[in-house]
Amino acid sequence: MNSKQKVFPKGFLWGGATAANQIEGGFKEGNKGLNIADVLPGGKERLNILMSAGFNFEINHEKYTYPNHEAIDFYHRYKEDIALFAEMGFKVFRMSIAWTRIFPNGDEPEPNEEGLAFYDQVFDELLKHGIEPVVTISHYEMPLHLVKDYGGWRNRQVVSFFEKYANVILKRYKDKVKYWMTFNEINGALKMPIMSMGFSPQNEESRYQETFQAFHHQFVASGIAVRACKQINPGAKIGCMILFAPVYSYDCNPENVMYALKEEELFNYFCADVHVRGEYPAFIKRFFKEKNIELEIQDGDLDVIKEGTVDYIGLSYYMSRTDKKEKSDEEKAQGNIVGGVKNPFLKASDWGWEIDPVGLRISLNKLYGRYQVPLFVVENGLGAYDQMEEDGSINDDYRIDYLREHVRAMGEAIEDGVELMGYTAWGCIDLVSMSTGEMSKRYGFIYVDKNDDGSGTLERKRKESFHWYKKVIESNGEVL
Repeated sequence: MNSKQKVFPKGFLWGGATAANQIEGGFKEGNKGLNIADVLPGGKERLNILMSAGFNFEINHEKYTYPNHEAIDFYHRYKEDIALFAEMGFKVFRMSIAWTRIFPNGDEPEPNEEGLAFYDQVFDELLKHGIEPVVTISHYEMPLHLVKDYGGWRNRQVVSFFEKYANVILKRYKDKVKYWMTFNEINGALKMPIMSMGFSPQNEESRYQETFQAFHHQFVASGIAVRACKQINPGAKIGCMILFAPVYSYDCNPENVMYALKEEELFNYFCADVHVRGEYPAFIKRFFKEKNIELEIQDGDLDVIKEGTVDYIGLSYYMSRTDKKEKSDEEKAQGNIVGGVKNPFLKASDWGWEIDPVGLRISLNKLYGRYQVPLFVVENGLGAYDQMEEDGSINDDYRIDYLREHVRAMGEAIEDGVELMGYTAWGCIDLVSMSTGEMSKRYGFIYVDKNDDGSGTLERKRKESFHWYKKVIESNGEVL
């Protein structure tokens, strides 16, 4: 029996989300340069290895596997995959452009035409099927040359390299892309700057100074990109993208309530405040003072940030976070970059991420109440072990249950008065996990025959969730 849900707004943007480094493969084809994702080893120890003091950003096939090098071969199979997205009825497809396909080292004077032509083909194929691209300009794939030779976003020069890159793609695709976002999960760098900022802190003493200086450079770069986008194509929409995990106090102890409040301010709102309001929030001044942070701000930087405010907020939502001021190791919970303590009211995924659909409604209400700008859920999904039956079917009812409740929560938020643009389920086709480099951590509506050891035919198969999501889109969220 189908359950019913209030109808979503007309024109709601249903679709799916991916990132270039997790699906494309072809890591040396088309004159593409190496990016930070290309040196990520596969396996559950990926992030520990990457953040270790001895990591040198080199590829070592004797010690590690590198699943991102082939990924799911979207580079060669994009037409087949886009046809499957169209079969589901996607209105939009969130993807990213690999910076190193356009500027292989990041600092070249001229862009790489082969890379530009590849995305022309992808966009044309999407538009042929009536699917609008939603493009993230920088999604965890910074040119390795800028990491190793410039020190990542700590270096002010990277702003000018990003400006050139953004200008090239905004001009090239102005007639093909209406929806843009600048930096993926920009606030995640508070916990792990290596992926989005291109460096690991040298030590705890310098950690905050380096990270917040890099944030400032990214804010300036984002402001430049937003202004360029609005000049090049006034009809386009360009947003920021944050990782949002509402923070619940473990109990009503005022110390824990205040701790949760401060954690939420810093992690969930700091970057969004700058992007949407165009200025540094009042609460950050005390934090800077207590951490001895002094930003180098050039003349005109604050004007660029003020003039480059975004049109909407894109967000990833996978889980909520429960926390308290003092916690033991036994109480800690896993999460998407951030963790807290275990919430006794919530179940968890196979990877320990707590499942909280109501938390999505809470998140949307909090964000819209604070900013009054349109919101766009551009990542949400369940990573799980999927098993193929003898008849070739993949019965992922657990994923359907997860997504159904989160879609229902979005409907409730819309009834609450939240202006919600759309929803792109993460990993709409199985892809390489960012955090672990595993294929076995599957999110997709489409199964890809690829294993953690690199074996597999890369054949695509529709899961049960594929047919469910098709009905959701057909009914504009009414049939769940």
